[in-house]
Amino acid sequence: MRLMADCHFHTVSSGHAYSTLDEYAREASMKGLELIAITDHGPAMPGGAHVYHFHNLKVIPDYLYEVEILKGMEANIIGMDGSLDTDKLDPSELDVLIASFHLPCLKPGTIQENTRVLIRAMENKYVNIIGHPDDSRIPLDYDVLAQAAAANDVLLEINNSSLKPNSYRINAEDNYVRLLEGCVKHKASVIVNSDSHIHTDIGEFGEALFMLRKMGFPKELIANANVERLKKKLVSRRG
Repeated sequence: MRLMADCHFHTVSSGHAYSTLDEYAREASMKGLELIAITDHGPAMPGGAHVYHFHNLKVIPDYLYEVEILKGMEANIIGMDGSLDTDKLDPSELDVLIASFHLPCLKPGTIQENTRVLIRAMENKYVNIIGHPDDSRIPLDYDVLAQAAAANDVLLEINNSSLKPNSYRINAEDNYVRLLEGCVKHKASVIVNSDSHIHTDIGEFGEALFMLRKMGFPKELIANANVERLKKKLVSRRG
């Protein structure tokens, strides 16, 4: 299976990443990707992009090196009510809004509390992806999460970076098995992303694809296996 888009990567604007947008776009073009989405960390992340970074995304061309460029953000969940660090910008201007639970931005609670936080984030109609729901330090009820994602038509991310041997996230593979079982049961769609912090990782999905093949996960539930299907998913709740 070939994936045509990567909707989660970080440039030097995120403070702890090492490549420019131009480097990412060139690399994506060489690897045959049709679409990428720039999603630097929101301002609540220590060292994250300033709000002006997101205000000025409009200057980025729609295509670089024949690769379509979507403009987005990996927003930090900052409250147990699912609130995000997007209060000083207009999220309707973002093509991609990933909502992610990051330990520097919010202390996790119980499995029920953490699951409820992500579901509340899903209720924001501009959120179209839940980022890396895979870390045992932030325990989740994966069946309930998949059911809510299907009901809200939000994509659940399978984060290739989390599955690498050097990942700091804990027990991601086992957690993804449970999540994917829930996705099949409730017909929730996923998106496979690299979560690149250096341009050479863009479009690298090997660990995630190996797991999906091993589980026999249905291709029709993988949004970025087809660019047009992905783009429809990203706008499905925005009217």
